[in-house]
Amino acid sequence: MTDDVDRNRRHFLTVATAVTGGAGLVAVAIPFLASLKPSARAQALGAPVEVPIGSLEPGEMIRVMWRGRLVYVLRRDEEMLSRLPSSNDLLRDPDSEVVEQQPEFAVNEYRSLKPEYLVVEGSCTHLGCAPLAEFEVGPADDWFGGFFCPCHGSRFDLAGRVYKGVPAPTNLRVPPYRYIREDVIMIGAEAGSA
Repeated sequence: MTDDVDRNRRHFLTVATAVTGGAGLVAVAIPFLASLKPSARAQALGAPVEVPIGSLEPGEMIRVMWRGRLVYVLRRDEEMLSRLPSSNDLLRDPDSEVVEQQPEFAVNEYRSLKPEYLVVEGSCTHLGCAPLAEFEVGPADDWFGGFFCPCHGSRFDLAGRVYKGVPAPTNLRVPPYRYIREDVIMIGAEAGSA
């Protein structure tokens, strides 16, 4: 009889120890696994950004942050669009042939989904300075408006394409974006139209 009692007691103690050990293992694993999840800040930095563009007037530009990068959203007017072909002979890459600079949808003369709106990263491709908006036609014969980097003199046209003979090697980057409504774009999401 004592053997039966000892076996039952031993079985109970074995099961109780296994359950307690398993619970302890789960209690330790949950915080460890939770620490592998990106923080809320990291998730927000990588998240797409919605940008309302309905109140943007022709010729007006706004600046937004996406993944810690400055992004320019410019609403070009008809005059700005008509100036784009004028600078083609002065540009290093007028046809946007460097594939890494823009999504497929932006390989066109406007470098955008819709001609009216330009969306580019506001970082000079030379050393990362923020180019200034200089949309007026300049006194020089070769300035049709665009972006000017004051740090080292790089110039970009109204489609973010780089001029020849400046330090910047490539056009301004076009981030992935799409229209979620006619008056709202989502930067950081793959292209498509509303």
